[in-house]
Amino acid sequence: MNRPTLTAVLGDITAQRVDAIVNAANTAMRGGGGVDGAIHRAGGPEVLADCIRRFPDGLATGDAGWTTAGALPATWVIHTVGPNHSAGERDRGLLVSCYRRALSVADELGAASIAFPLISAGVYGWPKDDAVDAAVATILATETAVDEVRIVSFDAAMHERVQRRIAAG
Repeated sequence: MNRPTLTAVLGDITAQRVDAIVNAANTAMRGGGGVDGAIHRAGGPEVLADCIRRFPDGLATGDAGWTTAGALPATWVIHTVGPNHSAGERDRGLLVSCYRRALSVADELGAASIAFPLISAGVYGWPKDDAVDAAVATILATETAVDEVRIVSFDAAMHERVQRRIAAG
């Protein structure tokens, strides 16, 4: 186990050539909007079919599990359910758990590289600076066999926030 190299990437998470792409899923595990919708669209019907097969009852907030990546340029999608701050789910421990559990699943799969979105920072309304801090601090503090971790931001302002937080350590 080691500490992975952590980098900020500006771009589309569905285009990342890594072993595993992390999906900010909802508890139903049947696709949705934002990152979840983009991953399901880019991955194709195999991702949804695998979600239905592996997670017939969905997935709990803070937990993670994997499916095929379908047509994505990755081998696996690691789905994790972040807390919905806008709906009153404000336990930061659940957000931290998403990153820890996703890295644990990556270790179980033998993934050497992984790309994360900022979990709960979109439609789920987690305050952006705290979402960035939770992601970076948790990834840097988690023992894992993963060598490379990317935090992928779709917009330049968020990318700059992530870069600044990584540089701060």
